[in-house]
Amino acid sequence: MIRYLRLGVLYLAASLCANAAVAQDLSGYLTGEMRGLVVHETPVAASALPYLREDETEGRLADYAGRYVVLNFWATWCAPCREEMPSLQNLQAELGGEDFAVVTLATGRNPPQAIARFFEEIGVEDLPRYRDINQQIAREMGVFGLPITVILNPQGQEIARLRGDAHWDSPEAFALIEALLAGGAG
Repeated sequence: MIRYLRLGVLYLAASLCANAAVAQDLSGYLTGEMRGLVVHETPVAASALPYLREDETEGRLADYAGRYVVLNFWATWCAPCREEMPSLQNLQAELGGEDFAVVTLATGRNPPQAIARFFEEIGVEDLPRYRDINQQIAREMGVFGLPITVILNPQGQEIARLRGDAHWDSPEAFALIEALLAGGAG
C-alpha cells in the first residue's frame, strides 16, 4: 500500500512539473500575434457538454481526444470573427491532421443558414460548422466576449487562451502549434 502511495506521489510531482513546463516551454513563442495568449500553469478541464454538428447530430470536444485543438468561439454577427476565420482555415489547411485540428464553435443565436452564408462570404470551406446551442459550452468554459480561442491538449484540457482575434496563419502562430506538436507540451 505504501509503495502505491509513493508511486502516486511521484506521479503527481512529475505531472505538476510537466504542467509547469508548459508555460516555460511556450513562453518563447508568445510574441507577435501570439503575445496575448495566456498559457495556464495547470491544464483546465474543457466542457463535456454537447454541441450540434452541421447535420444536427451531437458531438463533444472529447471526440478530438488524442489531438491538439485550436477551439475558436465565434458568432456570425462578430466583425473580428469575420477577419479571423480565414486565418483559422489556413492554419487547419497547413497543420491539420491526425495530431491537430481547428474546431470552430458558433455560440449563441447562429442559425445554420446564417453560418453557411458567413462561411460563403468569407471563403471558408474547410472548417466545421458546429453550434453551441444556448451558449452552454461557452458559459461552462468562461467565454465572455468574442472571439475567444482556446488550445486544448490531447487529453482534452485547456492549456492556453487568447481573447480577441489573431492571425492564426502568422509565423508566430505556426511556430507555437508546431512546437506543441513536436514537443508534446501540455
